[in-house]
Amino acid sequence: MKKYKTPILLLVLFEVIAVSLWLSTGNLFFLLNFSYIGICLSVGGILMTAGWKYAREFVQFTVGSYMLVFLGLICRENMQIEGFWYYLLSGVVGAGVLHYAIAKIFGPLLFGRGWCGFACWTAMILDLLPYRKPTNPRKSFGWIRYVMFGLSLALVVLLMCLGKANKTTMFYLFVAGNVVYYVVGIILAVVLKDNRAFCKYICPITVFLKPMSYYSLLRIKCDEKRCIQCGKCLEVCPMEVEVNNNSRKRKNATECILCQNCKKACPVGALK
Repeated sequence: MKKYKTPILLLVLFEVIAVSLWLSTGNLFFLLNFSYIGICLSVGGILMTAGWKYAREFVQFTVGSYMLVFLGLICRENMQIEGFWYYLLSGVVGAGVLHYAIAKIFGPLLFGRGWCGFACWTAMILDLLPYRKPTNPRKSFGWIRYVMFGLSLALVVLLMCLGKANKTTMFYLFVAGNVVYYVVGIILAVVLKDNRAFCKYICPITVFLKPMSYYSLLRIKCDEKRCIQCGKCLEVCPMEVEVNNNSRKRKNATECILCQNCKKACPVGALK
């Protein structure tokens, strides 16, 4: 059972969150929502530990499609960053605020950018494209994410000042935002031959994720004494992280999405 420690701990963590929110609010939704996500993550973790090839994709689609289709389109909750700003500025601790707090602001202190690798519904689609191994040098326009971050906040503030910010407006903004994200993400992937180009240069969520992920408890570690510097791990990393260096200051250190590709590629088991 020791090798399944991480998925079991994740399940326990999400059950604690689920029960705590249910008891404190009296809303059964929180119990069902976080229990479902915790079960999907733990099952995926167990399947990954057992060596199933598509374990990560299983979690990506069970969690990502649930949040996109059920929470977003059916329940009409804006789970994008505009929804977070709207609820936060309105003083409402709704699904959007809780989602960001757990998955993207404080959660990364524990599991880094696991959200990007296992739950993001944008990456869920982009990862289906064939450009899984970046072949071109990284571009220098990562600053665009900060522009997007600022624009998202400015848009919500403007709508609130105009009296146009409401749940209906946020729903349409959610739909439109997802369409734009998918179109831009696919175009970037094709042009740059990189599935994760959107994550590296455009996605505003990374403004939250990057600094918190630096201190992540759960991270890929390299036994540098065992490492033979063959470079195979670097070839398969979709985020171009210098995984054969154990320092937290390694190149692109805060962008690891815990996809485990590097661990699978390592011929000497130097990555844990």
